[in-house]
Order: sequence, then structure tokens, then C-alpha cells
Amino acid sequence: MIEITEAAMTKIKGMQEEEGDPSLMLRVGVKGGGCSGLSYGLGFDAEKNEDDTLLDKSGLGVLIDGESRPVVNGLVIDYKENMMGGGFTLDNPNAILSCGCGASFRTKENVGTPENC
Repeated sequence: MIEITEAAMTKIKGMQEEEGDPSLMLRVGVKGGGCSGLSYGLGFDAEKNEDDTLLDKSGLGVLIDGESRPVVNGLVIDYKENMMGGGFTLDNPNAILSCGCGASFRTKENVGTPENC
């Protein structure tokens, strides 16, 4: 369903350790907004909701809500460092349009709710 590269996994697990709770799961989701209509959401969550899919990625629990599941299917989460710092990159094969900064997108089936940027 989704892939998390080794670099991203190292960063995520480090952030999880900083939170002080090894049971926290990574929540991956999509919400309306952004220049192109949909925006990604990444964060930690301690609770699995009824409509969540729970994936095990190298011992890390990954939660994806039912509404986001088809939109993020095939998503690759990576982490890259450069001279300006570091950050997560998200490569979504379902995206047909992305904004210039890569933070928002739209798919053929879901245009979301674009906002002026």
C-alpha cells in the first residue's frame, strides 16, 4: 500500500524516540486544502480508529484512514538532507497535478478543495 524508505524510517523512528512513547504509530492521511486541492498529513497517533488500516513497516505501526487509503495507495515516503536542511518527500503515483512546493496535489478521482496560496 505504501513504502517508507530506510532514510525516512530512520528519521521517523528517531522522532518517535524523541516523543518518548515507542507505542506511537505514524498516521498518514490526506485532507482537502492546499493550492492543488489535497494536502498530506503525517503525525503520530496513539489510537487506531475503526476505519483505519494498520500496517507494520519494520516494526513501526502505520495508520491510514479509510478515506485516505485509495489516495495514498502506492505512496513512497522518503527523507532527504541537503545544504538547506532536511525534509520528508512524498512521491504519489496517483497524483496528476502537484503544486510547486510539492505539499499539495490532486488525483484523477479526487480534486479536493483547492485554496489560494
